[in-house]
This record gives sequence, structure tokens and C-alpha cells, in this order.
Amino acid sequence: MLPLRLVRPIAAMSVAFLLASCGSGSPTGSAAAPTDAPYASYVPSGRPSTPAKVSIVSPAPNEVIHGTSVHVVVSLVGATIVDDTNEDIRPDQGHVHLYIDNTLVYMQYSLTKDIPVTPGTYVLKAEFVANDHAPFNPRDWSTQIFFTVK
Repeated sequence: MLPLRLVRPIAAMSVAFLLASCGSGSPTGSAAAPTDAPYASYVPSGRPSTPAKVSIVSPAPNEVIHGTSVHVVVSLVGATIVDDTNEDIRPDQGHVHLYIDNTLVYMQYSLTKDIPVTPGTYVLKAEFVANDHAPFNPRDWSTQIFFTVK
């Protein structure tokens, strides 16, 4: 068993690795209840808060999508999106991460994105994160919405 003084740094490095290795993925199309990814609930200590509020504009809750992609539109109030990753953490600047079924499918540098999907029911949520792609404290999550692809 690892001493407690080693557990936190190892956990922090694991989170950093997961965030750095995240990229585009494809949704599963599963209607099962979502489960949290390990990095989806972890907030490193000492992180700043943000005044920003992120929300999902499209798709609408319980919308039925016909096709092979979902057009996601996110609203961000109180902050701006920046297109570079850096360590200059400001509470009013950052990026939006999109999660489908609690899996990070895209690190978004804009407020719109078309995401490939297959038939199924999905849970979508967005998070406003700092310039270094790590979360604010408390985390700035949108309300999660469900949508179905036919």
C-alpha cells in the first residue's frame, strides 16, 4: 500500500495524463446509466473559481436526432474561450469540454461542434475549464441533457 503522501501526487499525475491524452472519441450509443470517468470528479486543491456559467443550447433536452451527427451549441456567460493551452490561469478565460455518457469526446475551442453519433440514447454535458484544461473549483458544469439518435 502506498503512503498517503505519494497517493495525491500520483493521482494528480494520472489526471494530468488523462486530460492530456483525451481527444476525439466516439460515443457508445448506450442507453445505460452513465458512470463517472476517474478524472470527471477530481478537482486538484488550490484551483481558482470562475464566475462563468456554461449551458447547452442545442440539442434540446429529450430531442430526437435523425442522422449521423449531433450539432452541439454551448453558451458561455461571464468568460471567453481561448484557443491556446497555457498555465496562465484566469477565471474569465478557458475552454469548454464536452462529455457524452461521461466520456470526454472533444476539447472544444469554440462554442459549436458536430459530433458523430450512432443510434442510441445519450447524456450530454459541458464543462468550462481553465486554460490548462483542468477544472475550476467548484466545477462549472452545464445541466446534463438527454437526447436520442434514431
